[in-house]
Amino acid sequence: MNEKLIEGLSAQFSQMMNTFSSGTELPGQQQVRVFLQSALSKMDLVTRDEFDAQAAVLMRTREKVEQMEKLLADLESRLDAAATENSDKE
Repeated sequence: MNEKLIEGLSAQFSQMMNTFSSGTELPGQQQVRVFLQSALSKMDLVTRDEFDAQAAVLMRTREKVEQMEKLLADLESRLDAAATENSDKE
């Protein structure tokens, strides 16, 4: 599991709880960290880096599909023009 996410959630929880305490580590803080890690590991989550990498792959794929669609449209129009030209000659 992404340790940064767990540490971030734990830090936010600690910060929230520190407003109610003297700033020392709260009893059970480690148990909360373990609980969060366990709960998050059961979820189907990806890291931000993995998400960004897949988003970049998707963007490149979309660009290639758009290029291929343009090429196909051009080829189809050429084929239609050639077919029309051949039918006019007959």
